[in-house]
Amino acid sequence: MSTKRSTHMLSRPVQQQGAVLIVVLLFLILIVIAGALAVRQSTTDLKLSTSDQVNTLLLQSADNANQNIEQSVNGDSRSNIYTDMLSRSGPFGYFILDKKGQNNEYVFCFRPRDRFFNINKTTIRTPSGGSVLPNTTGYCNPSKPEDYVSSRNASMTQVNVSMTPPRVSDEAFNNFTLGQDTNKVSSIAYSFDVNSTAVLPAYGDTKVGSTNCFAQTTRPITTVNATDTLSGCMSSAGVPNTTVYQQVNVENQSLRVKCVNYGKGDGLLCTLPSN
Repeated sequence: MSTKRSTHMLSRPVQQQGAVLIVVLLFLILIVIAGALAVRQSTTDLKLSTSDQVNTLLLQSADNANQNIEQSVNGDSRSNIYTDMLSRSGPFGYFILDKKGQNNEYVFCFRPRDRFFNINKTTIRTPSGGSVLPNTTGYCNPSKPEDYVSSRNASMTQVNVSMTPPRVSDEAFNNFTLGQDTNKVSSIAYSFDVNSTAVLPAYGDTKVGSTNCFAQTTRPITTVNATDTLSGCMSSAGVPNTTVYQQVNVENQSLRVKCVNYGKGDGLLCTLPSN
């Protein structure tokens, strides 16, 4: 009898220790789950913060290109950059003086660390995807450090300039400057679409297969697939990108006052090419 009682009394603490162990394990599991959720939440917050910073950087890079273009044409009409912009080889002069290229796109990589526009490093893209001169120096190239906006080699911006296509709703003769002879080039107001696309090549390959995204069009009306556009191709490749679109008019404001073709500024009298 005494032996049996002794055995029965010893079995109870073993059962109680096992129950305590199970409770402790449950608490550990709950703590691990709570910790994992906390880490996941902090990671999500970090991603949201990083995404916001990326979007801000891209917007600033693209908008900076548009501002530089506007300031260069609104500035002194005697400056070299003004002459380059409106010369026959420049992004605006090409369309004004060369009627054969009305459906093409004038492309250059924005390089603000030097002279932001180099007239010798441009590409005139045709609607078929080729180029007028077989020249691709206008497209940004992630392998070239000088093509990045800053020495950190983070973002790069490509500018595509094209003529604004006519619309049925356009007012008749709205492209002529009042008070000037209509048979002169300088009397016509020209409308352009300027697309500045900023990208972060470090986040992914800027090619989809053998397709160079930088060589794609920025005119959606010329393609049926969104992935055939520069922005669509970059998104398909997983590369963060932002495009800032601006429609601008280039025209003479007056022949009697100091002005420039893109707005107001200092310099000579209006100097749109006469032929």
